[in-house]
Amino acid sequence: MKQPIKYPYLPEGRSIEYVDAAHPFMVLAKEYARVQSLDGVVPTAAVIVQDGVVIGKGANGSDYHKTHQCQRVILGCKTGEGYELCEGCHPKNHSEPKAIQDANQKGYETKGADLYLWGHWWCCEPCWDVMIKAGIKNVFLLNESETLFNKEHPANIVGRQFVEAL
Repeated sequence: MKQPIKYPYLPEGRSIEYVDAAHPFMVLAKEYARVQSLDGVVPTAAVIVQDGVVIGKGANGSDYHKTHQCQRVILGCKTGEGYELCEGCHPKNHSEPKAIQDANQKGYETKGADLYLWGHWWCCEPCWDVMIKAGIKNVFLLNESETLFNKEHPANIVGRQFVEAL
């Protein structure tokens, strides 16, 4: 039996679901990350789906790190901590809030929608807060994402996300 995943953060009463790499919304999220993410190390993308229709997309990153050092790296922050200390890492630059913002700007209601996130193995507290406020019902990650996208796991594919056959 598979051991439960110990996420750095998971709100009480919430869970994460998993889909395989061939799932159409996960395929779309992966391609959106490949094309749109501005994060060269951990590109991610979120796709929001309401009644089988994609209503919003968002990719992580900003161009801040091209000209500035990451304050989180300088300070040795742990995964999931100190996002507010670095403009480039700020939660406003995460895939989940960007996808929600995209849906809202297009006039879509996100209450009851599902979010598919490619390129990460958990969602940070600020992203969960935004998703809960937006009424996101389910969050889906890629099967085995806790291995594939966890920088601390020896079998991760970080830096090779688009080279590996997923």
